[in-house]
Amino acid sequence: MAPPRSSANLETGASPLTRARFTELVDKAEQYRLGGDLGLLRRAYEFSAREHGAQTRASGEPFLSHPLEVAHLLAEMRLDVTTLAVALLHDVVEDTHVRQETLEELFGREVAHLVEGLTKIDRLDFSSQETEQAENLRKMLLAMVDDVRVVLVKLADRLHNMRTLSYLPSDKRQRVARETLEIYAPIAHRLGMGRMRSELEDLAFSCLEPDAAAHIRRQLEDKRRLNESFLADVQKVIAEAMTSNGIGAQVEGRIKRPYSIHQKMVRNGVALDQIYDLLAVRVITESVRDCYAALGVLHQLWRPVPGRFKDYIAMPRPNLYQALHTSVIHSSGHPFEVQFRTQEMHRLAEQGIAAHWRYKEGDAVTPEDQQRIAWLRQLIEWAREMQDPSEFLSTLKVDLYPEEVYTFTPKGRVVVLPRQATPVDFAYAIHTEIGHTCVGAKVNGRIVPLRSHLQNGDIVEILTQPAHTPSRDWLSLVRTSRARNKIQHWIRSHQRQQAVELGRRLLEKEARRLGLSLKKVAEEQWQAAAREHGCQKPDELIARVGFGKYAPRQVLARLSSEPLPEERRAPRRERPLARVGAGLRRTVRRMFRLEDKGLPLHDRDLMMYRARCCNPIRGEEVIGYITRGRGIAVHAKACPNVQNLLYDLERRIKVTWAEDEGQPEAYPVHLAIRTNDRPGLLTQISGVIANHKCNIRAAEARSALADGTALIELTFDVESMKQLDRILAALKKVAGVRDVTRLLRAHSA
Repeated sequence: MAPPRSSANLETGASPLTRARFTELVDKAEQYRLGGDLGLLRRAYEFSAREHGAQTRASGEPFLSHPLEVAHLLAEMRLDVTTLAVALLHDVVEDTHVRQETLEELFGREVAHLVEGLTKIDRLDFSSQETEQAENLRKMLLAMVDDVRVVLVKLADRLHNMRTLSYLPSDKRQRVARETLEIYAPIAHRLGMGRMRSELEDLAFSCLEPDAAAHIRRQLEDKRRLNESFLADVQKVIAEAMTSNGIGAQVEGRIKRPYSIHQKMVRNGVALDQIYDLLAVRVITESVRDCYAALGVLHQLWRPVPGRFKDYIAMPRPNLYQALHTSVIHSSGHPFEVQFRTQEMHRLAEQGIAAHWRYKEGDAVTPEDQQRIAWLRQLIEWAREMQDPSEFLSTLKVDLYPEEVYTFTPKGRVVVLPRQATPVDFAYAIHTEIGHTCVGAKVNGRIVPLRSHLQNGDIVEILTQPAHTPSRDWLSLVRTSRARNKIQHWIRSHQRQQAVELGRRLLEKEARRLGLSLKKVAEEQWQAAAREHGCQKPDELIARVGFGKYAPRQVLARLSSEPLPEERRAPRRERPLARVGAGLRRTVRRMFRLEDKGLPLHDRDLMMYRARCCNPIRGEEVIGYITRGRGIAVHAKACPNVQNLLYDLERRIKVTWAEDEGQPEAYPVHLAIRTNDRPGLLTQISGVIANHKCNIRAAEARSALADGTALIELTFDVESMKQLDRILAALKKVAGVRDVTRLLRAHSA
């Protein structure tokens, strides 16, 4: 540990600006009556200023300005002084030479523990950026279970980084914005932090899709005065109606956020003026009774839109959000949404768990707070065991999506599920065994297919059969991580058992052919062979033989104390592709390169081929999957079949694109383009493809769809993922183009 420096040199890294911001921070702590030891806050500031020294950010500002701004964000959430101190110190372990032990000695165990949960894992052996991201998120979520302040500081940290994102290089901006949109904004949503989530989403959207964001903002600006005038008139009418009916209420207006507008336009295929909740009014009352009374008054003023009423007071959302939502049609024909909340509901909707999470001495964590992170505790149960980074991240993203379908058991129990959830999801939400033995379902008294999507208010009854087992096809039906994980676990266990039996038979057959006896092989030899092949137990090695990842002869060579006799003719099972011409094999291998260091030399000569369901494009992230008897199928990572195929990690293999040699290859791509219906648009879109020197193989256009739009489907050739990205960007700039989607076939290769 470095000796402490003299107090005369404590603020080496501080500037007049940062000292002024710290003074403002102390003033906020006193004004908001955050309590705690302000001396701790000052010591944390001085220590951070000293350790960060002359470090600067990409913007050129002193690095110390970042932890100070994070602390200000947390102070505005009314969090305690300890949390503010952690914000000031959250980067010192990661970005300076300070050790964790030093923090504990100077600031106590509580502060050190929180900083540790925020510090990225300092390791040099990550196999990929995806692995690093997965491990950092896993660490943060595990720390959050013990103390939710970890994620509150992390969200404030990410928000300030997003506000200053423009100073970073383009590739890093894209990566940080994508991670924010897929991970951090949904976490803020699940914790009920509406204000935090909104700003994170809009900042990420502006970075990832600047043209779409700018287009929506221009449309909003064009109608800003009209919308503001409309909201002002509506607010006045509602306020007068509430007063005349003796209901004390505060009335506010709001215009929907750009990212939320974009989501709804893409999801529903509608224009901006077709969004019912583009304009909304909030009526904030004193009590729950007043909320329902105010709703009745409103429905007397304007006619409600059928099917648009939602009672989140009686049935709160999973993040404990509460309000009444209704949409009405104004006398002018303009639709708008009205939300009714109490003051407490409004505060919780804006700040979520941060609104009342307190860490003062003697305070206990409330049951409501525990419920807010109950989903996280369930998530951590399987996150501890899930080793594959890709599987962890994909499942985490699914689990973070907002859950909005409220269903019921025949006895009235509420089961909350994601959109497009199926009866299979419902069955696993009730109990694992009910899910495993599910053979059918009744929804509202009628038998429905298992792939049916459940709707709000559905009463679901699951039909079971004791001898029934899960189907692999269910993986393409389910929407919840719980159902997917339970199905994958059952399939892995079942397939592993079969693989062990098959592997043992293959080893015994090969041993008999070579005149060996497996019964004479000692347990120590089995263990040594397993470790050499990266397996913990002999059964795991035998299972890999059954899956075809290792050849029986290779394993027997390690188990035998003497060299094996020369093989005159390889068994047909070991060389399933022996008939493939050497020239064709060399051609395909020039396209891909195997990255799995554990793959035996024998298997490195296996045939590899591009999966027909997705036809991966050069430069696109790819995944290899060992098939039975057909070599290695290479899928695009975004392929819809990947999740279904890769439930068995032992058959997954790392594959990358080989260096480009010779004449570029053409890769077919299928796009669906949703547009406004206007003359000349197809010609413009074809021109974009032609300008990039791509050949169009097929084109189909359908106009006059139900929502007044047109759909154009194109199949054309590209040479690389970079070229496709340029084409997609150019297509989105064509006036009238609403959405461009690359189509991948969701069936087995």
